Amino acid sequence: MKLYSVVLVTLHTPREKIWGLLLDLTPAGVTVCGVDLSAFEDWLSQVGTDEEMGLSTLFYPLHRVERLAMDEPMGKLPSLHDRFQQKTTKQLIDYLENFGFK
Repeated sequence: MKLYSVVLVTLHTPREKIWGLLLDLTPAGVTVCGVDLSAFEDWLSQVGTDEEMGLSTLFYPLHRVERLAMDEPMGKLPSLHDRFQQKTTKQLIDYLENFGFK
């Protein structure tokens, strides 16, 4: 998996799913700039409005990571990143540059 890929991270204890940009992957854990999957729709609906929330950069220790998957389309279903691009016309990494991410 390449750095700066858009990924889905599944965590356990507690169970969480995170969508975002992979910033680092080490034996210690994974760092992602993203949003909890349960809040994705709300976040996406606020993108480009005055109520827009940013994304959080968080480190998750590897012992909590159950699965790390690329955000890819499944058959005719678009990926979450595809949906993001349709709304913003930007790649996630380009969008994050507006918030000081480099």
